[in-house]
Amino acid sequence: MENIVLEPIGVVKNSVRNKKDISWGEDTSTIVLNEEYGMGLKGLEDFSHVIVLYHLDKANYDSQKHLQRRPQNREDMPLVGIFSQRGKDRPNHIGMTSVEIVSVSERELTVKGLDAIDGTPVIDIKPYYPVYDKKEATVPEWVDRLMEHYF
Repeated sequence: MENIVLEPIGVVKNSVRNKKDISWGEDTSTIVLNEEYGMGLKGLEDFSHVIVLYHLDKANYDSQKHLQRRPQNREDMPLVGIFSQRGKDRPNHIGMTSVEIVSVSERELTVKGLDAIDGTPVIDIKPYYPVYDKKEATVPEWVDRLMEHYF
C-alpha cells in the first residue's frame, strides 16, 4: 500500500494544553487557517455547525494497549476494539468532531466543543449538512454513560 501524505490547512488555538477525556463542551477553540486557505471560509458564516478533521499529533497508539480497551480506561465500560470507540490513541491519529460555529472571520473559524488541544493540526473542515450527516442511529447503552460529562 502507498503512504498517504496530508498537509495541515491550519492549527487549533485554545487554552487546552493536555489531553483530557471530559468537559470538551466548555471549550472554545479558534482554527487559524494557513494564509492560502483563508478565502475558503467564505459562506461558512451561514452555517451553524461544521465537521472538523484533525491530526491527533500527541496520540501514542500502542496495539497492545489500545487495539482493545475499556473506553477512557473506565472499569464500568466494556472491553471493545478501537474502531468501536472514539479514543484518541488510534492507528492513524485522525480526529473528527462536529462542532458549533461561534464566528467566522478572514482566516479564523471559532468553534465550541472541539476536542483537540492547543496546536493540533487541522486536516479539513466540512459544513454540517443535517440531511446528510444526521442519521437515526443506535449505540450501545455504555456510550450514553460514557458521554454524560463529555460535553
